[in-house]
This record gives sequence, C-alpha cells and structure tokens, in this order.
Amino acid sequence: MYTITLKKNEEKRILNGFPWVYANEVYKIEGKDKQGSVARVQAFDGRFVGIGFINHLSKILVRILSLKDEIVDEDFFRRRIRNAAEYRRESGYSDNYRAAFSESDYLPGLIVDKYGDYLSVQFLSLGMEIRKETIIKLLAEEFSPKGIYERSDVPVRLKEGLEECKGYLYGGEFDTVVEIEENGVKMLVDLENGQKTGYFLDQKENRDNVKHYVKGRTVLDCFCNVGGFSMCAAKYGASEVTAVDISESALDIVKRNAALNGFSVNTVQADVFEYLRIMRREKKKFGVVILDPPAFTKTADTVKQACKGYKDINVQGLKITEKGGYLITCSCSQHLSVQNFLDVIKESVFESGVSAKLVEFRTQSKDHATLIGTEQSLYLKVAVLRIM
Repeated sequence: MYTITLKKNEEKRILNGFPWVYANEVYKIEGKDKQGSVARVQAFDGRFVGIGFINHLSKILVRILSLKDEIVDEDFFRRRIRNAAEYRRESGYSDNYRAAFSESDYLPGLIVDKYGDYLSVQFLSLGMEIRKETIIKLLAEEFSPKGIYERSDVPVRLKEGLEECKGYLYGGEFDTVVEIEENGVKMLVDLENGQKTGYFLDQKENRDNVKHYVKGRTVLDCFCNVGGFSMCAAKYGASEVTAVDISESALDIVKRNAALNGFSVNTVQADVFEYLRIMRREKKKFGVVILDPPAFTKTADTVKQACKGYKDINVQGLKITEKGGYLITCSCSQHLSVQNFLDVIKESVFESGVSAKLVEFRTQSKDHATLIGTEQSLYLKVAVLRIM
C-alpha cells in the first residue's frame, strides 16, 4: 500500500470534506502498489487522515474514499451504493434519478443514472474503472435493471490515463432509446447518443417548477435539447411553446416527445445567439424565455470569457421578455461560481435597460445533492427573473 504524507496543514480541508489530494500538497510518498489501488493518507505528523484511490497519472493524486481506516472490498461498495439508493428513495425518487453522484456519495468517479428499468453509468476514475466488474454486479443486485449501458465517452477519462468508451455492460443488447415519465410527461431518452448519460436529470425539479410561470403565456425554450422544459411548459398551459436548438437530432426527439404527449410544440433549428438577435430585431416578445445553455467554460482559465457568453444571451433574453413576464436562466458550469452567476445577471439587467427582480434562485435536483466541502459539485445555478 502507498502511504501519502501531506505537507503541513494540508489535511485541514480534507478533514472538512474536500475529496481530492493534489500532487503539490504531498510531502512524500512511501510504499508501492498498483495505480488505482487504495492508498493511506496521513498528516505531516503521521496522524491518519483518510484512504482513497491513487493515480500518479492524474493531477488529482488521491480521490478520498473514506476518513475511516477501513477495508475497501465488495461489501464496502455494496454499502455505499445501497446508502446512495436509499437516500433517493427516502427523497421520493422511484423511476428516473441520479442513483450515485460520484464524490457526493463517497463513490469518486462513479455516476449512475436510472432511467426506468435501465441504468446508464460513467466510470470517470482509474480506481472505479478497475473495479467495474464488481460495481456492475452490485448495481444489478441493488436495482435489478433490464440493462446497463456505459457512457464513459468523456474527455475527463483521458486525464486518468483511460480511453473514452461506451457500450453494453449488462442485460445483453437492447434498444438504447428508452421511454421514461418525468413530471407526468412522457420522454424519450437516448442512452447511447444523448447528452451526458442520456438526459439532464439534474433539471428535473426546475423543469416542473415552470408551472408557476407559464400558464397562458408564450414560451421560448432556448438550448432546448430534447425538450424537457418545453414539454412541462406545454403541460402546464403555455399558450404557445417554441423550442430552439442547433442540433437537428435533438429537435427530432423534441417532436417525438411532443407527439407522445399530444402537445403542440414549434421547433426551430438555429444558433441560439443569432436567433435571439433575430427575435430582437423583429421586436418579438415572449411571456417566458428559458435559457439553459451548455457549459460555456470547462476550466477555471476560461471563466472570464464564459461570463461574456452568459451575459450576451441574458441581455438578449431580457430584451425579448414581455413586461410582467419571466426570464429563467441557467448555468451548468462548475467553474462559474454562484457569485459569478449573480454578477452576470446583474450586469445583464443593467445593460439591457430593463427593470427586473429575482424571484427564485435554484440549484440541481435533490438526487444531485452536494456534499459540504465539495463545492465543485454545486454546479447548476438557475435564476428566475420577473421583468417589471
């Protein structure tokens, strides 16, 4: 086993919940083992701090598994997976939800999303990758799914020395386009080619929350993906819904989802930045404008540039929202802090020349709960503004 001795005082934030040990925080490394094995982490004076997966290929040298000196075996992961699942069930989730959320569930590098009878999983750390067979066995034991599909086709794996990959892991081959029901709405989810693990489950409760704003109003759903916000807007009585996205394949599923539910939803394939400007030039107004863009920044170095992008769409969105209407604006970038996001909103309101008030500030759904000390997992920010 490797023993990692930290520099003086570097143990404090780990003991307070921070889940990672960076190489530059380490005083010395003793012992020898395989990469991805469990290492012991101790303070400069030798006090035990925790145990975690080690990987010299990553900037994150150790991903903390536990602050207890315990055996990491099959039963260890069985308890972790069961505890994660029980929390969701206690919170009222039964069909579609995030069943395991990496560090927030003390399962660093493991994402498990449940879509009805199927699971979609990501193995994002070397430690989890080499235990894949055990994890799949335990997931099958806990959830009894019809099938499990892997979506580890994400660049972050390269930083762990792993290749991107996806494919069937359990249940043989099956149709990867599955039908789920979310917020009383039928939705098709493409486990093989959809975003992330197939769908953005983290917005589930925020999508349902539009019921407070859309009735009798025209709704513009920008960066609509497969239409989660659009379907809820139609369900809750919007007079007209327009879904805009640059992806033709996403809009095809929007149309299929609308047909599944008997909804009328207009679809527009366009670059949202340009489309918002066109709407402004045409003096078009909407009762509710929803902005749910992809992350404009993947690193801390690009936050400043990302803020310009967020500000741009928010200014345009504010200008085409009716007086008395609502702008629902989101950011899913973990590198854009809550304060950064609120500052962008404030600057956007000032630049747009409208008067607005903050009605609600929301984050990700409860199945994506953030462990205190791991603020990087508090990534989704949603603000509801009323135009005065």
